[in-house]
Amino acid sequence: MFTGLVEELGEVIAVDHLGDSVQLTVRGPTVTAEARPGDSIAVNGVCLTVVASRDGQFTADVMAETLSRTSLRGVDAGRRVNLERPLRLSDRLGGHLVQGHIDGTGTVLSRRSAEHWDVVRVAVPDRLARYVVEKGSIAVDGVSLTVSSVGDGWFEVSLIPTTLGVTTLGLVDVGDPVNLEVDVLAKYAERLLGLEER
Repeated sequence: MFTGLVEELGEVIAVDHLGDSVQLTVRGPTVTAEARPGDSIAVNGVCLTVVASRDGQFTADVMAETLSRTSLRGVDAGRRVNLERPLRLSDRLGGHLVQGHIDGTGTVLSRRSAEHWDVVRVAVPDRLARYVVEKGSIAVDGVSLTVSSVGDGWFEVSLIPTTLGVTTLGLVDVGDPVNLEVDVLAKYAERLLGLEER
């Protein structure tokens, strides 16, 4: 379980293709400070399991299922990525409950810059749109954000200078894919009420 508060802007060092999977090596001295094999680290919101860690970097396996559902399928060496370690039970929950289980990908439709913030519009797949509400929570590339506006097939988030400076959301451009994780509480409520699509 994560909070969507990015701890570090890391960098993909290597991508080793292994048939239907890949092995990523990522530089992130902060998140690897105490990392051991078996620990979890979220990479652009995707919960990955550390298989090796040393010298400020870690390696993780990414299976076909994850590649098919996330933007990690197009990641290459040199790409900057958002990194977060899991929540400790004693930590403050500064963002929202984020599982690191990506529901799908969206595409950046536009970004408008103001003096101190950017407004980014993201296309949302139809099957996820019902979970996105104005002033609700969503994780975009693992970043916990508040939805500022919703329209037909899109939502907007307003990004403060800190978010722009310490996450990949300051770097994304129109047409870029982003990982989306909707609020898990909405999915559970829908299921309990029997409202899910059949």
